[in-house]
Amino acid sequence: MHNEFEVLGKNVPEPRRKLEVFEKPAGVDRVVLESDEVTSLCPVTGQPDWETVIIEYEPDRYCIESKSLKLYFWSFRQEGVFCEGLAAQIANDVHAACKPFFCKVTVIQKPRGGITITASATAGGEKNNE
Repeated sequence: MHNEFEVLGKNVPEPRRKLEVFEKPAGVDRVVLESDEVTSLCPVTGQPDWETVIIEYEPDRYCIESKSLKLYFWSFRQEGVFCEGLAAQIANDVHAACKPFFCKVTVIQKPRGGITITASATAGGEKNNE
């Protein structure tokens, strides 16, 4: 089921809004994925926004495959979305794809007009603080 990747090892010339997963290796209890190359558009002005996205999750059975994540991030490049909405969308999509025990997404929008915005969203259960 999750052994056949649609994008890993293949030439994919366009963005995709699908996150692929693989079986969690034994002993993995926390995964952090971070990219400072995410772009989107202001939904009101159409001006470009640059974001750093940090995804932290505690996997149950599956982990997010990173090439599919890059293509997923690319899918926001021409989309109008507020920083807060982007955090919520990514958290919900990660949770839907790999069903982790806990997922937190932080989006840090680079300054525009002198203002930096940081928004966090969670999906799933409570964070394990062990």
